[in-house]
Amino acid sequence: MTSFDGLGLHLGNLHRLSDAQSRSLSAENPTGAPGQGALATDGLGAAAARDLGQGWKVAPAVKIAPKSIFEVGDIDGPGSIQQIWMTTTAAARTLILRLYWDGQEQPSVETPLNDFFASGWGVYAPISSLAVCVNPKNGFNSYWQMPFRQHCRITVENLADDECVLFYQVNYQVTEVPEDAAYFHAQFRRTNPLPFAEEYTIVDGVAGRGHYVGTAVAWGVNNSGWWGEGELKWFLDGEDAPTICGTGTEDYFCGAWGFHVGSRYETFTTPYAGMPLNTTPDGSDQDPGRNQTRYGLYRWHITDPIRFRTGLKVTMQALGWRSGGRYLPLQDDIASVAYWYQTLPTAPFPELPDRDGLEII
Repeated sequence: MTSFDGLGLHLGNLHRLSDAQSRSLSAENPTGAPGQGALATDGLGAAAARDLGQGWKVAPAVKIAPKSIFEVGDIDGPGSIQQIWMTTTAAARTLILRLYWDGQEQPSVETPLNDFFASGWGVYAPISSLAVCVNPKNGFNSYWQMPFRQHCRITVENLADDECVLFYQVNYQVTEVPEDAAYFHAQFRRTNPLPFAEEYTIVDGVAGRGHYVGTAVAWGVNNSGWWGEGELKWFLDGEDAPTICGTGTEDYFCGAWGFHVGSRYETFTTPYAGMPLNTTPDGSDQDPGRNQTRYGLYRWHITDPIRFRTGLKVTMQALGWRSGGRYLPLQDDIASVAYWYQTLPTAPFPELPDRDGLEII
């Protein structure tokens, strides 16, 4: 009988024994090696632990110098990341999270850290979903399973002029990986403002076999009124016209009728979809209809992944209303993270915006 690899865990198989070995990366055990945790004699907690000594929270976090890259992990496979927890003192979109699989020079995950956790605006908004949880206050958690066969490298780059503190824990398993296991990918994009009558591209240039599993959007509205009439489209395997076309933005994010309850938008967070954020630059909740409102949305395709054989492109329209009952193409500030699994190699991503292009003002 083949031993259980410990992957794909749920309540129905959590009772099963496995030969998988549990490991964890943190500032207290930066290599994840067995028996190497809680051995630090110097760190951010050294002064507080001076009366207690080694093993008493001496190194709970790391400092990342300005304009530098910190290596969170360098792991030999085979194995799988099971959970990532992070929190930081850095401003939104000044830290860039990257993950590299099996020795590739091209990252398969490249996104500002807060956007990866569906929190693109940098404003605390609780999220209770299966794939991502954001807990008080800005405790960022990812439960995407990320198998790798040969190697995994994780980095965080600090784009800012100031030092920051990063707390982190990456829980993973050393285990055999099934032949049909694909590699996790996440790509960030931002267009500010969206050109008139152009569709926003969530992801393009994906090459390989795989399946699309999620979308997170940080949407900044520059017009008054409703903003979510636009359709989302999935172009599979080089199609000129999409196989999958949605019925409206709020419909795709599993809401309806403009997220309105009474005369207001209602935020929500569920296992598969949510709109956890409705705010303005000054941090106040607003009634529908005011410009400069900002929204955070997510949609996970956990039970309905969108499968492709050779490639994928995903777009989203930004549509409101104008006079005469006509659609108004919007010129909004839209940022997104696309999440998918695919075979390697990873096609090159578009170059990230520079620090000014990422900045939230």
